Amino acid sequence: MGNFGNALRRVFAPRTLVVQPGCEALEGFMRSVPERFAAGEGTVVYKGRNELRMMECAGRKLVVKSFRRPNVVNRFVYGIFRPSKAKRSFDHARLFLSIGVGTPYPVGYLNVRRGLLFDRSYYVTFMSDCPHTYNDLFYQDFDYADEVVRAVGRLTAVLHEHGYAHKDYGRGNILFAKTETGVKLDIVDLNRMYVGPIDIKRGCKNFERLPATPHMHRLMAEEYAAARGFDADECFRLMQAYRSTQPGKINGLY
Repeated sequence: MGNFGNALRRVFAPRTLVVQPGCEALEGFMRSVPERFAAGEGTVVYKGRNELRMMECAGRKLVVKSFRRPNVVNRFVYGIFRPSKAKRSFDHARLFLSIGVGTPYPVGYLNVRRGLLFDRSYYVTFMSDCPHTYNDLFYQDFDYADEVVRAVGRLTAVLHEHGYAHKDYGRGNILFAKTETGVKLDIVDLNRMYVGPIDIKRGCKNFERLPATPHMHRLMAEEYAAARGFDADECFRLMQAYRSTQPGKINGLY
């Protein structure tokens, strides 16, 4: 049986826990996450299809993401064939950090099963020190707003040059902060990722869920094009065209 037997035990284990090296002191916390959620512990950060809560352990602030229980078919699929959303988030976070793209530091993930069926998964990170989201650019005044927009263009180029495109690249999934050395960005909600070649059209289309004024699109296009060796005017045209297909506006702007 050997390796095959070990693989079977991992697949059918009631709980599968993976903790980032260096975070072993938080293993006990990680194991207790389902019970903490059930007890209502922590401060709700977001609640929708999935739920995010801020909790504290050993003096550190942690963000715990509980992914919604899948439907019956997907409970079987995730139980046997596909990695959980929590595992994908964890793996993508480590990948991002390895190529110099900011994301909240991953602590680990926990998969929970019931019999042969997958039940829930949980992903835990240290809390980001970026207090704002891209969406805040439309509701608050930042004297460094242009720096944020340019940074988004540069960071997106880094991802695309490595062959990765965030599939939920929306206004709430880009966090930012002003630091002594410039603007810091953290990207969140990492479970869905395109992997493969990214040309100018696919690359510019990846910006389509980010609302922007023409000025903002121009700044993003300039930085993105410079980093990838593309024509800035063509990137600007494509970004505006792809964004125009998206429903809804913010303050009357696309």
